[in-house]
Amino acid sequence: MEIWIPITIVAAFCQNLRSALQKHLKGKLSTGGATYVRFFYAWPFAVLYVFGLNTWGEMPIPEIKGLFLLYCVLGGLSQIIFTGLLVWLFSFRNFAVGTTFSKTETVQVALLAFLLLGDTLTWGAIFAIVVSVMGVMAMSLAQTNITFKTLFTGLTEKSTMIGLASGLFLGASVVFFRGAALELDYDGFVMPAAFTLAVSVVIQTIFMGLYLLWREPGQMTDVLKNWKWSLAVGVAGVLGSIAWFTAFTLENAALVRAVGQIELVFTFAFSTLIFREKSTKLEMAGILLVIAGILLILYVH
Repeated sequence: MEIWIPITIVAAFCQNLRSALQKHLKGKLSTGGATYVRFFYAWPFAVLYVFGLNTWGEMPIPEIKGLFLLYCVLGGLSQIIFTGLLVWLFSFRNFAVGTTFSKTETVQVALLAFLLLGDTLTWGAIFAIVVSVMGVMAMSLAQTNITFKTLFTGLTEKSTMIGLASGLFLGASVVFFRGAALELDYDGFVMPAAFTLAVSVVIQTIFMGLYLLWREPGQMTDVLKNWKWSLAVGVAGVLGSIAWFTAFTLENAALVRAVGQIELVFTFAFSTLIFREKSTKLEMAGILLVIAGILLILYVH
């Protein structure tokens, strides 16, 4: 098994954990504040990680070159815009259709990676990604109680456009972060991934911090007051990000995101086995398609 695969599984698990921890901040912080903690409480650990690799791992700090900083800025802003679009989407009465279309992110990653970085995929890998995306969309349909007819009749609605745009910006952030790491032209993959993460999360902390001070000044105080749960979110987030960035540096971002959908398998198993929640036939079909897509990727790659 190639090393990027277990690293991606770890990333998906940590992302699941971070999402669970963020629920404890609901009601204590605004959406912007709850989003900000993932950056504010993560950047010191990201910087320390680079320092540790340099000091004890004896890995030299990369030389910033080419489009590195531009890719970091674009990646960081794309991730913030994705979050904003997703929050906006939830304000629509028919947000379920848009949310389902936002799940096409992996396909958009594949297209953007090809256009911006020249990353290519085999036909087998493309088929596997499509299968997994169909599974994700099926699960979304099951959880929102909308039909395939509603899905396709809503193609021209505003919420659908916002959903597709949110998927696009999430996909763009992934591709830009991979582009930044590759731009360093470093001999190895651990340090460029770590350095890209550190620079990107510092940029995000500054940009979003300025935004909160401007639009939601009281949130900065609340972010500091709720430091215990926020710190837990930041630690889980930075561990996940370290794994994501390392995997992106090693492999085509579309394949990484597709395998990363194992997060849904974790969530499904947790809700079924621990909470004894009943699953619909469509949910079962969706999770089987996700698993089939991941197995196909492992087979064809």
